Amino acid sequence: MESLLSAVIVLLLVSFSCFTSSEALTSNNGNITIKWDIMSWTPDGYGALVTAYNYQNHRSIPSPGWKMSWRWTKKVIDSLPGVPYTQQIANCCRGGVLKPGSESAFLISVGKGGNSVQTVRMPANFLFTAPKQQYVCGPTKNVRPTVFMSPDTKRSTSAFMTWKIVCVFNKAT
Repeated sequence: MESLLSAVIVLLLVSFSCFTSSEALTSNNGNITIKWDIMSWTPDGYGALVTAYNYQNHRSIPSPGWKMSWRWTKKVIDSLPGVPYTQQIANCCRGGVLKPGSESAFLISVGKGGNSVQTVRMPANFLFTAPKQQYVCGPTKNVRPTVFMSPDTKRSTSAFMTWKIVCVFNKAT
């Protein structure tokens, strides 16, 4: 009887520690949220603005910066010095550094990914890593299209589609 009681206590302690770990992982530490906004259609795909938001309260992504991958080969077009104003992206790159409460963005051109709301394929199997940090990313979700306001707030533009991916800190490496 005593061994049965001991086994039940151990089982309860293990259950509570697992619950506490996942609760801390999702709520106390925040997350990295990736938004994938389809901004234009091309003959064989689309152009998207990809933005990573650091919603973690106390965890920065230090230099040399974060890495993001998914199931497609990516081609990044960023705002290097000298790029014409009309082709610059707000919050682009930042050397990969992502402080709490900040964001970083880049443009991507996706070919053979569908070129309409009906035929487009979602990116999947996201990985987000940073120096000495690993994250676990959830599934890609279709959400309400992002609305972008002009600097003077008199005009707005909407993405054709928006997908959201939430990544939570898993462990230090």
